[in-house]
Amino acid sequence: MEKTLDPRFLRTRRLIMDAFLQLAMEKDFKEITIKDITSRATVNRATFYYHFFDKHDLLEKVLAEDVLQGVLSHVETEKALTVDIMQTIFNSLLQFHRSLANQCMRSYEAFTPKIEMIIKEELARVMRDFLKKKHEDWPYEKVELHSIKLSWTIYGISTKYVASGEQPNEEIIRELLEEMI
Repeated sequence: MEKTLDPRFLRTRRLIMDAFLQLAMEKDFKEITIKDITSRATVNRATFYYHFFDKHDLLEKVLAEDVLQGVLSHVETEKALTVDIMQTIFNSLLQFHRSLANQCMRSYEAFTPKIEMIIKEELARVMRDFLKKKHEDWPYEKVELHSIKLSWTIYGISTKYVASGEQPNEEIIRELLEEMI
């Protein structure tokens, strides 16, 4: 059996990720040590390094595998990229950002560069999949550039509203998304 499917492997990985998230709510990212994480997760140091390279790797995995799943999981099963799907992605992303900023306020600023990189990559991947289906005749470079344009634009708009604390005007957002598609 592959180790990633072993329930013990998954349970231990989950313990480490949960411990990290709890610590991120209490301390700044730079103050969190591997010892803090392993003590909270009740695992030894070697076990931590069996699952993750370092705390930066752990942060990336938590964001990509755990937190972002809620943002993108419900749209990946859709057949085509529509304004409604784009609106759903935007609203989920906005909610994700606000939730993360509120839950992990102390570490949110430290997470921001990683969050940006991971979200843009994941959004681009989803957009690329949609665009490949819709435009089978497009060369790879065109699909890639359009997926980057869509993902970076949605990310940028969502961060504008998180930073300002304003509520987006749904009509304006919808109009912008229609233009993008």
